[in-house]
Amino acid sequence: MICSEEGVIDRDVRGGRRVPRLNSSKRVASHTSEVTVYGCSQDEAALFDAVGASLGVSPRIVEAPVCEANVNLARGSRCVSVSHKAPVTNAALLALSGLGVEYVSTRSIGCNHVDVDYAARVGISVGTVDYSPGSVADYTLMLMLMAVRHAKAGIRRTDGHDYTPNSVRGRELRDLTIGVVGTGRIGTAVIDRLRGFGCRVLAHDAHPRAGVEYVPLDDLVACSDIITLHTPLTVGTHHLLDRRRIQRMRPGAYVVNTGRGSLLDTQALLAALESGRLGGAALDVIEGEEGVFYTDCRNRHIENDALLRLQELPNVLISPHCAYDTDHALSDIVENTLHNCLAFERGRAA
Repeated sequence: MICSEEGVIDRDVRGGRRVPRLNSSKRVASHTSEVTVYGCSQDEAALFDAVGASLGVSPRIVEAPVCEANVNLARGSRCVSVSHKAPVTNAALLALSGLGVEYVSTRSIGCNHVDVDYAARVGISVGTVDYSPGSVADYTLMLMLMAVRHAKAGIRRTDGHDYTPNSVRGRELRDLTIGVVGTGRIGTAVIDRLRGFGCRVLAHDAHPRAGVEYVPLDDLVACSDIITLHTPLTVGTHHLLDRRRIQRMRPGAYVVNTGRGSLLDTQALLAALESGRLGGAALDVIEGEEGVFYTDCRNRHIENDALLRLQELPNVLISPHCAYDTDHALSDIVENTLHNCLAFERGRAA
């Protein structure tokens, strides 16, 4: 069974304990906490400064991702914040621990870019943040619609001033069965949106919710016209859609992935797409995206052959891990990051 990608803002990933969340209307006046924020863009920095001032937190902004070379910038901070855009190495975790860092809050729902077990061994707890599930849910619906209406092919032609219609007609969501893998906050938000289209929705999750039709994963794969992935990446979900399951998919079916790239066996997906057996794919994440996504690669060689092959296909949409990226979600991420750190400090002092 699969667990949903449930982002809990106040969860200590190491021990699964919950700590009280501070009410955003309260002000911390007794002292100022210092949090070092790594991998922080300018728009994030402005929010961290504004929210930090209201909560009594002094953010120390570092534009670069955390690494051995810049861990000294966190000296004096018990809590640090990191982005999901770059992996946090064990060497960096060990160095942070040596400086007295006890808590790492990652600005993401998932934490597969941090070795949580190793962090625990060196005395660091790792926490994730929650943010608007609507950000990813809206994006997922957009990718579904673009995939079944063959938007990429049409946009490419009109960019070249060819205004003839698509050679292949699109399909309507109300005529399709959508399989949702993972029904946490994001998966549930996707289902809520799908109800408005009138399509049949199947779901798979270790923790079923009322009002949704749950089926075994293999049945979902065999019966769905579109499969959308919203489960965290773990040892158990690595290549969740493997070669066997991809071969069981309906001819002409689509895969949408806004979760993590390695939920899909990319080589098996490529084989099914290049043979014409599947209708297409819409991928906001992909295996081996590290070092490519979030980087301007126009003047450099890209070594990810699978990514290049996928982008050549007219029925495959690729976007650079940006489904979460809305103003609402960013505000949530910044606020909840600081709440996490304050809650950790309060729990440590108790």
